[in-house]
Amino acid sequence: MHRDLTQALGAELNEQLLEIALTHRSFAYESGGLPTYERLEFLGDSVLGLIVTAELYQRYPDLPESRLSPLRSGIVNTVALADVARALGLGAHIKIGKGEESSGGREKASILADSLEALFGALYLEKGFEVTKNIILPLISPVIDSALERGAGLDGKTALQELLAERSMGVPEYAVTDSGPDHDKDFVAHVIVYGKVLGEGRGKSKREAEQIAATMAFTALNERA
Repeated sequence: MHRDLTQALGAELNEQLLEIALTHRSFAYESGGLPTYERLEFLGDSVLGLIVTAELYQRYPDLPESRLSPLRSGIVNTVALADVARALGLGAHIKIGKGEESSGGREKASILADSLEALFGALYLEKGFEVTKNIILPLISPVIDSALERGAGLDGKTALQELLAERSMGVPEYAVTDSGPDHDKDFVAHVIVYGKVLGEGRGKSKREAEQIAATMAFTALNERA
């Protein structure tokens, strides 16, 4: 049923575990309370964090913690993980509710990233840490390779602020809006310089949305240059 996904991943998974890893809460609610991927996502987030942290520690022995930490954040953020999920074709396999489907939920970065982490959690449960690491690293390596270029090991907001100062372009401002219930809010941030929107970011917190918006603006300005 999910043969192309497991082939892209390079690993077979127990069908029942895989189904849980692909079940968004909107589908579970409409189907009478099926298990969702949220517990697996919680596990996969930690597994991914450890793998990326260890890889950065070994790959960049001269970088201090003050640069390694934001560098890791730039690798495991929603936008980067959603891109990895798209490369795997994960969106087509996620089970989402009709409401989410109609609003483009299958392509939402937050859902794609969460589903990918759930998939990593399932891999860890079935295959163990070493096998999971050997599967995840090739998927995430292109993101690691480009991380320093995208912000020199700085978080998005700091990288953008330094770039704007270097080009005498002023100071960025952030406009943030939120929607959804208190327990499940979505945030949209726009980074603005001299009244012009340079980037937009979406996330599950104000900080995440601002960081993504800043990273988008940083990338756009570099490409324009």
